[in-house]
Amino acid sequence: MLEIDIKKQLHGARGAMELEVKLNIEQGEFLAISGESGSGKTTLLRVVAGLEESYGSIKLQGEVWQEGKFSLPIQQRKIGFVFQDYALFENMTVEQNLLFVEKNRELAEHLLSLTGLSQLKKRYPNTLSGGQKQRVALCRAFMNQPKLLLMDEPLSALDLDMRTKLQNEILTLHKEFGTTTLMVSHEPSEIYSMSSRVVFLNLGKIIKDDRAEKIFNSKASTLKGKVIKIESKKIVLLVAEQLVELPTANYASVKLGQVVEINIS
Repeated sequence: MLEIDIKKQLHGARGAMELEVKLNIEQGEFLAISGESGSGKTTLLRVVAGLEESYGSIKLQGEVWQEGKFSLPIQQRKIGFVFQDYALFENMTVEQNLLFVEKNRELAEHLLSLTGLSQLKKRYPNTLSGGQKQRVALCRAFMNQPKLLLMDEPLSALDLDMRTKLQNEILTLHKEFGTTTLMVSHEPSEIYSMSSRVVFLNLGKIIKDDRAEKIFNSKASTLKGKVIKIESKKIVLLVAEQLVELPTANYASVKLGQVVEINIS
């Protein structure tokens, strides 16, 4: 079990606020974290990873990662990271990117096979598509066989078809390795199809924590949301009593107050 009980002062565009999160996450669980921009989602991942300081405690399977002034070094936490920007080494081949993490050629071959990258292992990142790069980043995250996988909007830069394919591959790896996974996402279909549990943050606090099937009606292929904000790059909808952000480009003609459908199939 991952036990999180932390507090951290945040200062951003929305002013000062306190991130205050208390969560118990079962081993092997896939938890989605959603909420408005600036609500503390990415900061929560960074605190769990040990990249930012906070007050409180973090424990994984009884091992103390943070308690009082003690903080376990990042490299000892056995964490895998998958972020939107891939963060690959451009001067290394696909295979070398994986082996840089752990000199385990057998595991590298297995991961590349699972994600359909075996034929590309001698290629360099600048010759790959966005979807292929994210596959490499995903494989690399599993090279140290992490106890915990952290993903910060890993698929948001990809088109719909590629997002769907990678959702399936992420779930395959998550289940095969039995990894506990925390994923930040704004995309309802992503949350619905991948996570077993969803936590919504607002102004640094958890405002809802429930099973995914309870938040999103599993019998429906679409969800309805009311447009409550329109910005240059995003619209904000009220969906199932929660705030969801979507790219404005996909809903160019919507108006404030309009009710729109979101496909979650």
